[in-house]
Amino acid sequence: MLEQNHVTELAKLIGDAGVLTAPADLEAYQNGARYDRGRAAAVLRPRTTDQVSAVMAYCVRQGIPLVPQSGNTGLVSGSTPDNTGRQVVLSLDRMNEVFRLDEDNRSLTASAGWRLSDVNNKLEANGLFFPIDLGADPRLGGMIATNTGGSRFLKYGDVRKNTLGLKVVLADEDGTVLNLNNELRKNNTGVDWKQIFIGTSGAFGIVTECVLNVEPLPQQISTAYLVPKSDEHVMTLLRAMEKRFGSELSAFEGMSANAITAAIQHVPSLRNPFEQGIVPSFVILAEVTRSWEPRQGEQTLDAALEGALAEIWEMEGEPLADAFVGPPHEMWSLRHALSEGVSHSGKLIAFDLAFRRGDVMKFLSKIRSDLALCCPDLTICDFGHIGDGGVHLNLVLPKNSKQASDPDFEKQLRDFVFSIVVDEFGGSYSAEHAIGRKNQTYYDLYTPQKLREMTKDMRERFSPGDLGAVRFG
Repeated sequence: MLEQNHVTELAKLIGDAGVLTAPADLEAYQNGARYDRGRAAAVLRPRTTDQVSAVMAYCVRQGIPLVPQSGNTGLVSGSTPDNTGRQVVLSLDRMNEVFRLDEDNRSLTASAGWRLSDVNNKLEANGLFFPIDLGADPRLGGMIATNTGGSRFLKYGDVRKNTLGLKVVLADEDGTVLNLNNELRKNNTGVDWKQIFIGTSGAFGIVTECVLNVEPLPQQISTAYLVPKSDEHVMTLLRAMEKRFGSELSAFEGMSANAITAAIQHVPSLRNPFEQGIVPSFVILAEVTRSWEPRQGEQTLDAALEGALAEIWEMEGEPLADAFVGPPHEMWSLRHALSEGVSHSGKLIAFDLAFRRGDVMKFLSKIRSDLALCCPDLTICDFGHIGDGGVHLNLVLPKNSKQASDPDFEKQLRDFVFSIVVDEFGGSYSAEHAIGRKNQTYYDLYTPQKLREMTKDMRERFSPGDLGAVRFG
């Protein structure tokens, strides 16, 4: 527990309601979204940038380690405390005072504590949305700290691409506030400092406010499930769709049979959309969108998609084994339910990986083959973003298996998978989850020493205090 004198002083800065110390109150903040179990000395819940600054200055001067936490939806132990009981969680969950839309600039200035769903609910009245599509419902600060990508990266890009400005509090004795809230879309007057705080897990400072690019809500949406003839035909299908739709192609998501089956079995609201209930070995969810209402005489988007699929069906090599157009809500419901379904299937060991697009199916073919030989009890439930090279590789063990409770087995498995990802394919062991305690070892292993030294020097220059769960050294 945090010493009472610190509790008293911090309460003076952010109010009694802003400081939590009772074990029951700490529970939700020290347990992560998946298997994370830490011990917090206390939880601080400021409301404003000034309060974050005051808290930061006090904690740095007193040597109190802080772990920033946004929506607590991360999966790599980047926003939860460790088991020492020394770390204090600084939560953004009360930071929602600022919400200012500039329709002419098509930008939103908002506090970092807003949840993605609330942001989009408020923007909908103006025909706009923040175009990062996720199964979870994080807060803006965490999305920036991890540089979230999502299912529509193919069209809209990641958080980095859609961030115009930030307001950040540094971990120094003054709790320095950097106002980088530039609303300009073009500004080349020096170093783009906001980039230091995007995708670096809160280690360089705490984002308290942001300026985001927002996009027009799609007014026409059409989706289809595509079944490739084989793994080798997946890229042929992607190129064919991009050739026919260009920027109208907004998603190209791959889903394995095991992942789909897990979702159908464990999410009662889903229906099996496949003929006779037989799930193909690999299915692609393709989405095309238009930002304008249907125009008189214009071919509907459904008709355009059906026409394109008919052309692809006749292509040399016959890359398409099956396809059908269906209601977007139903088709996306299955895609968004994959994580939940897989998580209920057994003990889950999850990986968030990235490759060159052409290597995605090659990697999946290799890993399936290798794991079948060495770990026959594992069920491989993979899905991900074929359009941007992202793979969510989920390995599931029976809950009652000996290996499920063996931390050494998980460590060996991660070492094995990451060696293939990085050494053989030149891929990334963290595509959009950033760095946390779970992959600290691999950051240390795969990041060149010179880059680690440069990052450490920069980190100490910006925020010398004890901030965050990751060590960029």
